[in-house]
Amino acid sequence: MSTKTDIMPRMEKDRTRFWTRDSSILLGGFFVTIFLIVYIWWPLAEEYLAYVDWNGAWWLYMDWLLLGVFLFMSITIIARANLKTDVLIVFVGICGGLAIESWGTQTNLWHYYTAERPPLWIIPAWPIASLSIDRITRFLDWLIKALTTEITERTEKNLFKPFPERTSGRCVDFVSFVFKVLYRLIFASFLTLMLIFISPTFDKSYTWLSLILCILLILTPTNHRYALLTFLAGTGLGYYLELWGTTRECWTYYTNETPPLFAVLAHGMAAVAFWRAGIYVKIVWEKLGISKQVSANRYQ
Repeated sequence: MSTKTDIMPRMEKDRTRFWTRDSSILLGGFFVTIFLIVYIWWPLAEEYLAYVDWNGAWWLYMDWLLLGVFLFMSITIIARANLKTDVLIVFVGICGGLAIESWGTQTNLWHYYTAERPPLWIIPAWPIASLSIDRITRFLDWLIKALTTEITERTEKNLFKPFPERTSGRCVDFVSFVFKVLYRLIFASFLTLMLIFISPTFDKSYTWLSLILCILLILTPTNHRYALLTFLAGTGLGYYLELWGTTRECWTYYTNETPPLFAVLAHGMAAVAFWRAGIYVKIVWEKLGISKQVSANRYQ
């Protein structure tokens, strides 16, 4: 019979492994989702595949950007998968993605080639991207912590050995200060760009709700470092998603840019919004006693 001391090392090992027991489930769910999208909206998939000359040099017609993004997200979502947190990320991603797509298509900030407002086949892309952003953010956060710890240890050992009490935590405090400054600069710049981009839709209630939400999120951060890293991860992945979508004319913005800078940065803001929403949903779940076992690793 396993004891508590036997279980704990196994749990710790699961958290440090790239492939966990939940990775197979998550990857299977990912491919099932893709299959259902293709099956239900087969006419759209058939139209897209018709561009490939299968009898000739088919590799010249393949959408390598789409395949590259698909492969990257497939790899990242299985990294240290944990259904206790990933189910929450998927739930928030679906709800948030539906809200964002409704706002953008109803206000004509962007439209899809199918003229749907919004198209349901694009909604599953949001939770999948959210899982990928979660993995990227956690890696960046781990990297920052590792570098900070190493610099602190070297500084205290080599330069300030006689006065360890004066240097303990200095590096951590400095990094925290830098992230606070960068947070304010980057998010203030984003908010300015947002005001300019959405100005044609100031007569829409959807736009005012989105703007107020972004302002509240920016002014009430829970963790400057993690919020900024989430924004950067979302922006990085968002660039390639927007590049693919706008250059293939799957969706088009009213500015006709491919893609507009705001759209790329908006993916970062959406990632921050989803992260913050996840915190509040987790709190509500636990208050209601629905799930007291949800891991808090992502939301600390």
